[in-house]
Amino acid sequence: MKRLPLSFYARPTLEVARDLLGTLLVVDGVKGRRVGRIVEVEAYLGEHDLACHSSKGRTPRTEVMFGPAGRSYVYLIYGMHHCFNVVTDAPGVAAAVLVRGVEPVEGIPPGERTDGPGKLCRVLGLNLNHNGLKLDSDGLHLLPGTPVPEARVERGPRIGVEYAGAWAAEPFRLWDRDSGHVSRFVSRRPRRRP
Repeated sequence: MKRLPLSFYARPTLEVARDLLGTLLVVDGVKGRRVGRIVEVEAYLGEHDLACHSSKGRTPRTEVMFGPAGRSYVYLIYGMHHCFNVVTDAPGVAAAVLVRGVEPVEGIPPGERTDGPGKLCRVLGLNLNHNGLKLDSDGLHLLPGTPVPEARVERGPRIGVEYAGAWAAEPFRLWDRDSGHVSRFVSRRPRRRP
């Protein structure tokens, strides 16, 4: 199967996010070849998006987000979990798509959970060594896979970005509603009583 070309990522971030659903994320590394089918993503649109890391400007951490597209953006949260993103759009826009969930396809031991960005990075062996890699490299690339039909695509707010005000409510999280490998999310907001 032919790898997705870098031009796939050099498009508007929400388009890339939608088209990532169903693609295959391939990591060839110390854990061997591991493949997961992407079933959940979140789009981060650039410096104007207050939930996006680049909204704080260009830093050593966010440098890769400023382009070119088709590179990996991997960072560490809470000092213990890695998160894997694909850089999108035009150089300078500083946008990316976070991969939140994958279905095991190849090389992933039975029972391993991949329903969350930190879990999938641990299982696939993704870490800071993968930051900035071209997404058509031998060790890290994406393959076309089987697209998710529009009727199965759900959209909702991103997870864990309440600090971003109105940007937190934007429906920039997309997932395959039929997948059992999607993040479980419980809102921290109190329920309204009737």
